[in-house]
Amino acid sequence: MAQAQTPQNTAFSSHAFIQLALDNEVLKFGEFVLKSGRISPYFFNAGLLATGEMLSLLARGYADALAKQIAANDNKADGLVIFGAAYKGIPFVAATAQALWLHHGINAEWGYNRKEAKTHGEGGNLVGAEVNGKAVWILDDVITAGTAMREVVEILQQAGASVAGILVALDRKEKGQNEHSAIQELATTLQVPVQALIDMDDLIGYLADNNSAQQDQAQLAKMQHYRERYGI
Repeated sequence: MAQAQTPQNTAFSSHAFIQLALDNEVLKFGEFVLKSGRISPYFFNAGLLATGEMLSLLARGYADALAKQIAANDNKADGLVIFGAAYKGIPFVAATAQALWLHHGINAEWGYNRKEAKTHGEGGNLVGAEVNGKAVWILDDVITAGTAMREVVEILQQAGASVAGILVALDRKEKGQNEHSAIQELATTLQVPVQALIDMDDLIGYLADNNSAQQDQAQLAKMQHYRERYGI
């Protein structure tokens, strides 16, 4: 039986997260056809963040980013509400609430939405923290076109909440229908911060630092070309 690794109680590192994602095939380099029809040189599948180690590192990243936001804006941590967009955002928000408490002493409330409203019991499509009259941070994996995120924003607004900000794992930093990315468009429309733990520039930087093999050099060139063509 393999010996268990000792958990590391350190702040989030984009390099460590990228390496862990590659090791577990959450992040892959190659050729992938996106819904937009673009051929992307990489693909990120947050649904494969399916171990305690990966989920813990992701949650630590979210928690560190939220704690920095609170400190930068001189806001009180009391009353922080975080919200996970169904379905991938549900484990993310639960783990982040724990990380906020364990690493920052912030006792955040957390909740999530159902894809379909429940018609019995407590009913409705929201679970967890009461959001009425509160400013809520939304957590998710990747924003592509922004459609799903706008639906979550609408759900929260209908429940009487406002959006304090949006935090995602990866920002692809590429153009949408115009010269702006979906993340930029959301930030402008909602007038709130929309942040990511890592972005395409981090991936390019990782490859640039680890391009000893010919295959790595070729992949770096593909990433840079894609960035030049579609990047913001």
